[in-house]
Amino acid sequence: MKKIKVSLLLKVIIAIALAIIFGQFMPASIARVFVTFNSVFANFLTFAIPLIIIGLVTPAISDLGKGAGRLLLITAAIAYGSTLFSGFFTYFSAMLTYPHIIDPGIAEQFTGEDAAEALKPYFTIDMPAPVEVMTALLIAFSCGIGLSLIKGDTLKKCFSDFGEIITIIIEKVIIPLLPLHIFGIFLNMTVSGQAMSIISLFLKVVIVIIILHVLLLLIQFTVAGIIAKRNPLKLLITMLPAYATALGTQSSAATIPVTLAQTKKNGVSENIAGFVIPLCATIHLAGSTMKIVACTLAVMFMLDMPINFADYAGFIMMLGITMVAAPGVPGGAVMAALGVIEGMLGFDETMQAIIIAIYIALDSFGTACNITGDGAIAVVMDKIAGKRTATAQAEK
Repeated sequence: MKKIKVSLLLKVIIAIALAIIFGQFMPASIARVFVTFNSVFANFLTFAIPLIIIGLVTPAISDLGKGAGRLLLITAAIAYGSTLFSGFFTYFSAMLTYPHIIDPGIAEQFTGEDAAEALKPYFTIDMPAPVEVMTALLIAFSCGIGLSLIKGDTLKKCFSDFGEIITIIIEKVIIPLLPLHIFGIFLNMTVSGQAMSIISLFLKVVIVIIILHVLLLLIQFTVAGIIAKRNPLKLLITMLPAYATALGTQSSAATIPVTLAQTKKNGVSENIAGFVIPLCATIHLAGSTMKIVACTLAVMFMLDMPINFADYAGFIMMLGITMVAAPGVPGGAVMAALGVIEGMLGFDETMQAIIIAIYIALDSFGTACNITGDGAIAVVMDKIAGKRTATAQAEK
């Protein structure tokens, strides 16, 4: 019989639903088993996050430093600029929207009497991280940049192998256990009376992010249309098959053939399309950045945490770099970003679990936004490459 594959999103939805149902009658002694697992899993994440940063960010930065020279640097700069715009666009949109739809009074459920009623684990296992998150980021940046400048590749191969190990840990251990982790978190919330407030927040944020995704794509293709002197709506409509494919596959890599074909239909030369689309599938995660920024701000509003623009701007800039190293598995981007979320925003395991749940719920939309935006970057790069070619011919 053919094995039925259940998506990560469906597993998360089932986990949340079962947690709310079982939380109504499950004996505390049994529920504490899941809470104990959560404690162990959260400590493992604390241990793994610096390793994830070093293992993924280092080879990603070193790879960007080598290759197609100026064309690669221009593409990477535009992709990073698009990611930053997405982050700041989401920040200002959320600051205007969230005060009207999120009640900061919900914070009392995490700090008041309800929090005291939450279940406690039977035991905990300390798993100290080998290095601090910020230290891991500095190691990754320093080594990544250094590897891109030296001729030898021995150390680069070591980091690449280490990155493959980290990817296996994410794919085979962390991602499969996430639904169980989220089940335990929401089970604990249900027991302490917090679950329905979180679900309400969940739905509001999902609606806001979907609307912002549409606006972001319109802005991206408007800019591309202006630069290339093309009709933005026609460019965007041509890319819709790629958008629809990404909604179904939840994978930028699996959507590359469709994205490539639709980009060529937009008049982009075959050489530029063949270079930009696979590259941007890895380094351009504007939609994913939007989800993380929107989710973290929602939790901060919910907990009535102070939000300082200067500090949060630093988080967005660091997040944009971290997204370059996100592994191409469902939920991979948020796993790569957890180090920055924890290190710069101070989110604990419960707050991180909420971020993960909302992120995975919108994984298809984020992926679709990412790859559709790649088409806009390809149009811009085709125009830039055309100007460079024309200039070179004129000089001859």
